[in-house]
Amino acid sequence: MKCATVIGGRGFIGRALVHHLRETGWQCWVPERDCSWPVQERELGHVFYCAGLTADFLQRPADTVEAHVSLLSRVLQSPSYTSLVYLSSTRLYDGLAPGALAHESSLIPVAPSNSRHFYDLTKLTGESICHVMGQGRARIARLSCVYDLGHAAGGFLPTLLDQLAQLPPGGVLTVESSPGRARDYVFIGDVLRALVAMALGGEHTTYNVASGCNLRNEELAQWISRESGRQLRFTTDERVPAPPAIDTSLLRQEFGWEAASVLTQIRPFLASLPR
Repeated sequence: MKCATVIGGRGFIGRALVHHLRETGWQCWVPERDCSWPVQERELGHVFYCAGLTADFLQRPADTVEAHVSLLSRVLQSPSYTSLVYLSSTRLYDGLAPGALAHESSLIPVAPSNSRHFYDLTKLTGESICHVMGQGRARIARLSCVYDLGHAAGGFLPTLLDQLAQLPPGGVLTVESSPGRARDYVFIGDVLRALVAMALGGEHTTYNVASGCNLRNEELAQWISRESGRQLRFTTDERVPAPPAIDTSLLRQEFGWEAASVLTQIRPFLASLPR
């Protein structure tokens, strides 16, 4: 029986990962938050490090450093683990030129004086710790916008779909965004497959885990209108630079991994809405 330790196993991705691993025959340990690290007395197996902060990182800077850096360094000092997969983010590429192709080896521009980059700097420090302390057993998964259907996952797309479900046929949903804003959405099931593959046989240290395709809000709105008869109205016409495109060739070439199209994934949900 394969053994796993899932740190942050009560968050969105961690919870889904624990369920997936147990369903596929793994034995999982989900440590409590007050667990004392490094752990000396047990075999950790494959460690999946899912702890982290996203939306509230500036409101909780000390907790952000603890989750992205300090706790990770203590976990990596545990004497007995097979591998470790650290969840990072493709948000690190936001500073690249508009429309650039973001590869795992891309140089990432950050400025300590920019408060938005506090998130990037802590994630990058966590990544660096994996390189320095991981002894060749640590892997880094840079995740794009992970979504799920039918669960309280949070995030832009799941929240939007939940709100659409409350609208009558022909209804209009006001969205606080612009039609030009784009995101790379990747389905949680595809993410879980990638994380397990990286843990069991990753030959590289860093992998982009994304669909590789950016979807503009305008395209999403047109699709929703066609498939459900409901409309999106955006609150601003702000011109937004094209985000970097995420290069997923490393993950695809090494594992034969492919991510499903977000439009394909949400079509059954939209079709289920009353017309």
